[in-house]
Amino acid sequence: MLEEAGFAQIPGALAAGQCAELVNAVDGGGAGRAGARNLLDVTSCQQLASTFKTHAQVGPLLPRGAVAVQCTLFDKSLEKNWLVALHQDLSIPVRERVPHPECTGWSEKEGVLYVQPPVAVLELLVAVRAHLDDCGSASGPLRVVPGSAACLRRPPGRCASRAATSSASLAGVTSYYCARSCFIHRPRLRARHRVAYCTSCSDHRS
Repeated sequence: MLEEAGFAQIPGALAAGQCAELVNAVDGGGAGRAGARNLLDVTSCQQLASTFKTHAQVGPLLPRGAVAVQCTLFDKSLEKNWLVALHQDLSIPVRERVPHPECTGWSEKEGVLYVQPPVAVLELLVAVRAHLDDCGSASGPLRVVPGSAACLRRPPGRCASRAATSSASLAGVTSYYCARSCFIHRPRLRARHRVAYCTSCSDHRS
């Protein structure tokens, strides 16, 4: 599923205690924030990354010798809401700037340097999205285009995969989650974030 569609879903990947510990850890970062990019210095997040490498279902989907390079929090609610159009996540955090013709889009976010690396590097990356809360249709779920991970830095009309660029495919697949589940995907998978609109829903953290 990961290689063909570019994503895979694993329900119940996190233990209940581990999920509660993560919620307590990330909730201490300040009220009102919609997220954070640099959480690898948080002990619970370090332990989560280590757990994934030996996890019976998650581990086999990671590259051999995988190392966590970033831990990001998304915290969406009616008060902390956003919409992101169809896009690919192509930037990664790096230690320093290097002169390389295939390193583009240099930027700095929260004091960390980011770059769009060569395609060969992007093809090695796997993102693991751990859901700390339930995410239904009203919570602003992620919508992805199956098979679009092969379309690196190309507009949809020029993508080599017909399955990823047909009108039906571009409508995407909406992924709903239960707390403690994992959504594993290639960062280059085309995705969009919908707006949360439920007045009775709690925060959706991942």
